Amino acid sequence: MGSSNAGVSDNSTTISDEVGGTTHDTDIDVVDSSRFQEGEKVLAFHSQQLYEAKGWNKNWDEWVGIDRLMKLTEENIQKQQELKKKQDTDKSSKGGRGSQMKTKGYTGGRGRKRKSDVPQKDKYAPPPEKLVNIQIPPQLKKQLIDDCEFVNHLGKLVKLPRSPNVDEILKKYHDYRLKKDGVISDSVGEILSGLQCYFDKALPAMLLYKNEREQYQESIRDDAAPSSIYGAEHLLRLFVKLPEILFYASIEDETLTELRQKLQDFLRFLQKNQSAFFLSMYHSAEGFDVADKKQDN
Repeated sequence: MGSSNAGVSDNSTTISDEVGGTTHDTDIDVVDSSRFQEGEKVLAFHSQQLYEAKGWNKNWDEWVGIDRLMKLTEENIQKQQELKKKQDTDKSSKGGRGSQMKTKGYTGGRGRKRKSDVPQKDKYAPPPEKLVNIQIPPQLKKQLIDDCEFVNHLGKLVKLPRSPNVDEILKKYHDYRLKKDGVISDSVGEILSGLQCYFDKALPAMLLYKNEREQYQESIRDDAAPSSIYGAEHLLRLFVKLPEILFYASIEDETLTELRQKLQDFLRFLQKNQSAFFLSMYHSAEGFDVADKKQDN
């Protein structure tokens, strides 16, 4: 299923954007690291500037695609300095005029939403026409929207650990295909393994809403894999991001067509088992906190 190196960007297209719900901070890139050595210092493009790629506060970390990385050479350092100088010059020349325009344009009260308040598309995101078209069935799209509503608007959480969990759901699909076809092809096995790997890597980085992160810290202990704790609700969120993941995996067109067909079949399997796999009600975040304290005692 291609590279399993999943990454995250916190200020781009969101899961809820893509299914018609409200926004939250998730996005995903898959990085091809073949041109660079592990631990190598590099430069990365961000907001039309070049920065040395290194970890900052985890809330601001961003995993970037290979197209945004440059070798740390004298020539590229010179480019970095030129870009910074140009930005400083532009800010200086536009500073006074910008302040005047801002004062003149202010009307008070409920005016138009400022441009900075409108979510901006990531210019490094792959063009939509280049993405594999994975159709999420309408019933599952509604599931995603309800999921967003429960967590973000009603303050509810998925009760953990889930049963069936992601590992068990993948196993059930494996058994379903074996019973139907009489044999499991290597490609199906690879896809299921890939889904599990992507889920485990992506869940803590980009599949959680903000108010689910504390629950994650409390629930994932002793190096437990997320796929053994979380269930269909979070697995379905992964499918919203798979087209972008597969874009960066550099899969041949013929293989990608077959992969898409099998992923669509897996989604139909989720839909057929929707009542068995998905929760109809979530529990309160306050109840989670109380339950944890009781268990700790």
